[in-house]
Amino acid sequence: MKKLTLVVHSSLQQELADCLRGLDLETFMFTHVEEHSAQHESDTFLSARDLVVGYVPQVRVDVIIDDERARQLLAEIRGSKAYNGRGRYWLTDIEDYGEL
Repeated sequence: MKKLTLVVHSSLQQELADCLRGLDLETFMFTHVEEHSAQHESDTFLSARDLVVGYVPQVRVDVIIDDERARQLLAEIRGSKAYNGRGRYWLTDIEDYGEL
């Protein structure tokens, strides 16, 4: 199993949720985060609000998925022009997974 984590600007949350719902995933989770970075001044995607408050509102989505499907899902999302240069991702192994 893998955990695919995506972090995108909060303005893309609804679009990302719609995209993930359309991919027949079992479950995914959103978490709101604030990004702080010295590189923000050169980021053309930031709003005036983002620049004034000093952080960027982001959403993080975690998807637990099998290895092969994780790579396919990542390719599908990376192929979308909506997220081009507007987010980050990482893929990690899951040692154990279950319900409490």
